[in-house]
Amino acid sequence: MYKNRISPAVIRRLPKYYYYLQELENDNIEKISSKELSEITGFTASQIRQDLNHFGGFGQQGYGYRVGDLKESIREIIGLNKGYNVIIVGYGHIGKAIYNYKGFETKKFNVLSVFDKEAKTDEKSGLEVKSIEELGAFLDNNDVDILVLTVPKESANDIVEIVKDKNIKGIWNFAPTALSSDINIPIENILLSESLYALIYYMGNPDQYE
Repeated sequence: MYKNRISPAVIRRLPKYYYYLQELENDNIEKISSKELSEITGFTASQIRQDLNHFGGFGQQGYGYRVGDLKESIREIIGLNKGYNVIIVGYGHIGKAIYNYKGFETKKFNVLSVFDKEAKTDEKSGLEVKSIEELGAFLDNNDVDILVLTVPKESANDIVEIVKDKNIKGIWNFAPTALSSDINIPIENILLSESLYALIYYMGNPDQYE
């Protein structure tokens, strides 16, 4: 844990640094300066140095950063050096897309089970989808880190009521609604329309895009 609170803006830049450092490592680039990293990421060199300084000393003056070392350090800061057990609640278009997302395999995300309004078998994949009525008992008997919520708006807070006293560590919420505020775990709300509207704004105001 870090003594000082880290700005959400800094936290959201870390995955971008990690992604670009992965690309550099794949291209066999061993070192990079903050100026060169700035040219790749679009962030200023000063911003990059300030962001990284929140987490300790990285790089050497006059040398820059060792790409592999910095990538591994950011990987540990984010928490990608660990494995996570995941369940998906809601098996519509978004739920299916997330279940089939290859990033779960490469980043150690283990999907334990999938739930929907009714139990069923996915004819295409053969996946056995459990009924939401089984969710509470499943959580009592399994160690789940992340709940991916992809149910309709009207069902989202009903699911929260089921899981709020269970040992879930975080919710990745794709439901188009704010979840109940009395659940004391991290919630990442993915509002697809919000992202689209921001894109449209930047299309009309490209000088404000960074």
